[in-house]
Amino acid sequence: MVLSTVGFFALAVFGLGGVSVLTDSDLIAIPGLGPLPGVGGMLVAVVTFALLLWLTVRREHPSFWSAVVIAVATALAHLVAVWVGVLVGTSDLVISTAVAGDLVRGGASAVMLLAAAIGAWSGIALRRTRAQHPQWPWERDDEE
Repeated sequence: MVLSTVGFFALAVFGLGGVSVLTDSDLIAIPGLGPLPGVGGMLVAVVTFALLLWLTVRREHPSFWSAVVIAVATALAHLVAVWVGVLVGTSDLVISTAVAGDLVRGGASAVMLLAAAIGAWSGIALRRTRAQHPQWPWERDDEE
C-alpha cells in the first residue's frame, strides 16, 4: 500500500508538472496567493488515496472496480481541497470556483484521476497476487 501511495504521489506531481509545462502557465494563477492551496490539495489527495486504498486492500479479495472509486474520490478530494484553500486565501467565492473550473478544464483533475487510478490498480494487484518481501533461499521454511 505504501508503494502504491508513493507511486500515486510521484505520478501526480509529474503529471501536474507536465500539464503546467505544456500549457505554459501556473495551475493556480492567482497573484499573491502562494503555494498553500496546491500543497493542501495534494496533501488531502494523498491522504484520501491512502485511506481508501487501505480500506480496499484489507478485504481478502479486493475488486479492481474499487480503483475507479478511489480514483474519482481522490480527484474530487483534490478539487474540493484546492477550492477551499483558494477560498480561504482570497475570501472570494467566484475566484475559488474559477480556479476549480480551470483545474478541470486545464487537465489537472484528469491527471489526478489517472494517477490515482494507476496507483489504486497497482495496490489492488499487489494485494490480489499476495506479493511478499523477497527472500533469500535459506530464509524459506521449505521442507527438503
